[in-house]
Amino acid sequence: MDELTAMKCEVCRVGAPKVTEEESATYLKQVPDWIIMERDGIKRLERVFKFGNFVEALDFTNKVGAIAEEEGHHPAILTEWGKVGVAWWTHKIGGLHRNDFIMAAKTDEVYAAASAAKKA
Repeated sequence: MDELTAMKCEVCRVGAPKVTEEESATYLKQVPDWIIMERDGIKRLERVFKFGNFVEALDFTNKVGAIAEEEGHHPAILTEWGKVGVAWWTHKIGGLHRNDFIMAAKTDEVYAAASAAKKA
């Protein structure tokens, strides 16, 4: 299977198929820090990222926003002091699509880069 981070989001239309349980399990192996939560009957990928302060959290939020805009797929983001919650799901199908796992992997890349830069 291709690495999720190397993939691009596809245009998703109403009626596009949601990922199967088997596909979800396979994709989750590439984004193991994410969990699938059901909210209002809709499955979403969610993760909370930790930071040392609000400025770092806001910088991360802006970087996630930039990749979301680039891919044309947008998350729910909650930015707080020292943490950012990110949730991906595909609104048009009311659940999870491969795009959501792609974006979770890309979000993890942004976080890894921010963590590496902080240590340097």
